[in-house]
Amino acid sequence: MWVIATIGAASGFVESTLGQLYKVPRKGGGFLGGPAYYIQNVLGSKFFAGVFAVLISVTYGLIFNSVQSNTMTLSIQTSWGVDPFYTGLVVAALTAVIVFGGLVRVARVVGIMVPFMAGAYILVAIFYTFMHIGDVPRVLAAIFTNAFDFDAAYGATFGMIVMTGIKRGLFSNEAGMGAVPNAAATADATHPVKQGLVQALGVYFDTLLVCTASAMLVLLCSDWNTAGKTGIALVQHALARELGVWMNHFVTIVVLFFAFSSIIGNYFYGEVNMPFISKSKVALHIYRALVVAMVFIGSIVSLSVVWNLADLFMALMAIVNLVAIALLGKYAYCALDDYFRQKNAGVQSPEFDPAVLPSQKGIQSWPRHKDEEIVQ
Repeated sequence: MWVIATIGAASGFVESTLGQLYKVPRKGGGFLGGPAYYIQNVLGSKFFAGVFAVLISVTYGLIFNSVQSNTMTLSIQTSWGVDPFYTGLVVAALTAVIVFGGLVRVARVVGIMVPFMAGAYILVAIFYTFMHIGDVPRVLAAIFTNAFDFDAAYGATFGMIVMTGIKRGLFSNEAGMGAVPNAAATADATHPVKQGLVQALGVYFDTLLVCTASAMLVLLCSDWNTAGKTGIALVQHALARELGVWMNHFVTIVVLFFAFSSIIGNYFYGEVNMPFISKSKVALHIYRALVVAMVFIGSIVSLSVVWNLADLFMALMAIVNLVAIALLGKYAYCALDDYFRQKNAGVQSPEFDPAVLPSQKGIQSWPRHKDEEIVQ
């Protein structure tokens, strides 16, 4: 996961910069963008734009949302003993109310609360780690020893373990998969590179900090490998064992905010790509109904089924996007050169002029604001 985060920061930068470069105006204000937009408007492939739109709509709106609902119901069952069936019904109902146009305020409140919940979770993880600071070298040594142990008995599973790390790393930071550019495109930045750099930093923060914090919570617990638990239940077990049963409730509340905000965001990724599949309002309503159905189904099926589906569609989605950013990456790095050229010239807040690009094909939301002769 650490390795994939280091690599993913670069792909995350490129895709988010491209999302900003080739964003399009949205009716009623704001912007839309993402891989489907730059695949169609710049590469000129309506077919592959549609393929990507289908993949992201299925991957995020349906499969990833089932992962999130599964995590929520498992955490609630661990803390409060509520049957996943009933939790699934409630979560699905709340999702339906929001995606079909109601209770927008709920979505906004959840979005505001998430940063506070994330901060609280990290503080708890840091406190927990300092409680066991003497064991940290042992844990780090175990991570590296197991990572590079090529013993014959272990070698058969080495490839599987590496693949698991890659898949979970991609799931955690989404770098290169083409999802984040959909959100990056909505930002009102003065230069597309600003958003690309924010995403690169986000990859490091997400995987190197937050995921490592979760790893420490588990690996510093002496019985983590014999507790018979997995997923969020294992994190809850570790915290409850060391800090008290009340930590079960704390983690559950944090997970509720994290997972529900992710469900809303995942649905947004699908919705902004629906025009590439069908512009019919009926099709959009069918998609919304499927989102709600998958939120419920994810609550009651086994964790392995959910993850297997997520891994498959995540890979297909990443392949299409990585090919696109490999072809268009030169434009992102051209914008990067322009950004640092302005910074080195003493410009506090660089502004972007598409005239610096070798081609302005697909540019719709960056009017020229400088004298073209001066730029040339």
